[in-house]
Amino acid sequence: MCPRIFQIGPFTVYSYGLMLGIAFIVASWLLTKEFERRKMDPNLSTEITLYAIIFGIIGAKLFSLFENWDAFLADPLGEIFSPGGLTFYGGFLLAATAIIMLAKKKKIPYTVFGDALAPSLAIAYGIGRIGCHLAGDGDYGLPTSLPWGTNYENGTVPPSYAFRGSEIAQNYPNGIVPDNTPLHPTPVYEFLIMLGIFFILYRLNRKQNWHDGKVFFIYLILAGIERLSIEFIRLNPRLLFGLSEAQLIAIGLILCGSTGVFYLSQKKELNKFVPPPLKDKDKSKEPNHKN
Repeated sequence: MCPRIFQIGPFTVYSYGLMLGIAFIVASWLLTKEFERRKMDPNLSTEITLYAIIFGIIGAKLFSLFENWDAFLADPLGEIFSPGGLTFYGGFLLAATAIIMLAKKKKIPYTVFGDALAPSLAIAYGIGRIGCHLAGDGDYGLPTSLPWGTNYENGTVPPSYAFRGSEIAQNYPNGIVPDNTPLHPTPVYEFLIMLGIFFILYRLNRKQNWHDGKVFFIYLILAGIERLSIEFIRLNPRLLFGLSEAQLIAIGLILCGSTGVFYLSQKKELNKFVPPPLKDKDKSKEPNHKN
């Protein structure tokens, strides 16, 4: 694992932060290309990206603080300004709310924004998970004997700490999981799965006879299934029916996505959003060929 890429004096580049930055850049570029394909203002992608960064990080941090309330009460400032402790679903929910408000402001159906964003969301999440893998921040899976089991002993959250007090730890001497124990590299699994979901959504966005919003609802279903499945080989507290908090939220996404797809499939008429013509700002700059 490599939590720190390099350090120059007091300046440190962390692998998670680097991958998070790459994720936003890639997502913004893909979104720009998608708006251009739809003949919509590509500058909207910059606004959406800024909303996603600001509200996504705030939501992810707030959700993490609620999840770790005791640690927050013990050290409020330390937890708030810690570079770690970001929960994806918290960021997703707050950023989604902000982007829906932006769509309303721009007088564009939020379903159009959702369809355009879906592939970018999938690939950005996958790239972010590579950051989790490099940082070894505890998002890894259970011990495994598979040949690709990964050693996370140099991560920011070593296994001896992550599994402390768990049923898994009881199977090891003195109730301590050795830090060099091979574990499922679940962040890598998630990256590969989300890469596949990205390609599916990218192709589906080219469908001309689909209702606006259908691709986004399919994203909710696929992303929910992905997270629901991966949690079975990760160590997270079980809250209800033997499921973790992330799995319960994932089920909510699957139900929401399924309801949306079913609703759209019942609609006979196809009312697709037609963007207004883009203003040609460069006409005045065209050279005059008259002699």
